[in-house]
Amino acid sequence: MAYLKRKIDLYLEDWFGSPDKKPLIVKGARQTGKTESIRRFAETHYKNIVEINFIESPKFKNILEDGYSPVDIIKNITRIEPGYEFIENETLIFFDEIQSYPDIVTSLKFFSIDGRYDVICSGSLLGINYKQIESISVGYKTDYEMKSMDFEEFLWAKGYDESIRSDLLNTMLFLAPFNESVMKTFSNLFIDYVIIGGMPEVVSRYISNDNFSGTLELQRQIVSSYKEDIRKYASGVDQTRISRVYESVPTQLAKDNKKFQVSKVASGARFHDYAGCIEWLKDAGLINLCYCLNFPELPLKGNYDDSKFKIYLSDTGLLVSMLDDESQEDLRVNKNLGVYKGALYESIVSEALYKDNYGLFYYKRDDGTLEEDFFIRDTTSLIPVEVKARSGRSQSLRSLINNDRYEDISWGVKLSSNNIGFENNIYTFPYFCTFLLRDWLKNKTS
Repeated sequence: MAYLKRKIDLYLEDWFGSPDKKPLIVKGARQTGKTESIRRFAETHYKNIVEINFIESPKFKNILEDGYSPVDIIKNITRIEPGYEFIENETLIFFDEIQSYPDIVTSLKFFSIDGRYDVICSGSLLGINYKQIESISVGYKTDYEMKSMDFEEFLWAKGYDESIRSDLLNTMLFLAPFNESVMKTFSNLFIDYVIIGGMPEVVSRYISNDNFSGTLELQRQIVSSYKEDIRKYASGVDQTRISRVYESVPTQLAKDNKKFQVSKVASGARFHDYAGCIEWLKDAGLINLCYCLNFPELPLKGNYDDSKFKIYLSDTGLLVSMLDDESQEDLRVNKNLGVYKGALYESIVSEALYKDNYGLFYYKRDDGTLEEDFFIRDTTSLIPVEVKARSGRSQSLRSLINNDRYEDISWGVKLSSNNIGFENNIYTFPYFCTFLLRDWLKNKTS
């Protein structure tokens, strides 16, 4: 299958050209395309590549037995595989699946000081005891988190070039409604993206076949592989609890109150028994947490309750694959994204915001019906973002804007199936524009 262009490609170009190039760790959930992107970059930038996969070739798991210096490591590598060459200033050393051998991260400090070889490490977050080992190489490495494909990367896969971003953005900035043809085209592409998701193998199958044949099976295989990784990397009783949390996400999102409730995971379940399991899934890149604000005001950090949150899967396509058969049919036959009480709309918006490096926050007032789906910010304002599954009044959004109690809020954004518009200090954009919100905020003049 043809290579799918990814945003990491430009990042790797910049990393390669940096005068202060440090060893790079590319992290992310399994099957998001890390290895393929790194290999393609390596083939076009290095005369010599040494790739070691610690799962496929566990024989290399003793290369640190004589210490962490590049000289000792290279000597041990070539003892195991004499065919490997290490040409100074022309070699990339690619350590893959480092979650199976996390101690290799300790060597990055010494490769950085040595400077003769470029080093890239890659691994899923599953099983990486990263918080304990990363401090050893702080200041001597660079981190990049790779996520599944966003809607812009999906458009690239469909044949659109990079100009599509500026074309859509300019229309948003001028508040000029899309013509009927553009609106229909991108709304349909967006629905396809929601169903397919951003896992590269699934997108490749969809693109090469020009239909959905085999995509659901692939998605379910990926979900199964994640569950297998939970059994492989999580210890003891946590395996069962982590699996229960992961499998309960679609059901919990189907509720009117989408706040995650541990009591719904298992009979008698208590929050403190499951907090670590939820954190494990978050660190593994399988879920995103959206925290409830204590009050809708700036700053966002520190202004939330870490025991109240919604859980979204990191890839909405995988969420779709976990729906029951009736919901699957409703979605695929009728293109009904309102299935599961708007959960798919919220999920895809949460995913787009997270992939654009926003923190995820919502608000629900305890003493009333006021509830807002998401919040973002610019330099001076807090901006509520409402996701509308159906047409209708945005009562909570209007309350936040018009009530003097919420001093940091003066306008808001509504994402819906409707065209671009502006009324009563509310900007309305189609769902497919979500990935452009940060650029729109940066370039918005008033």
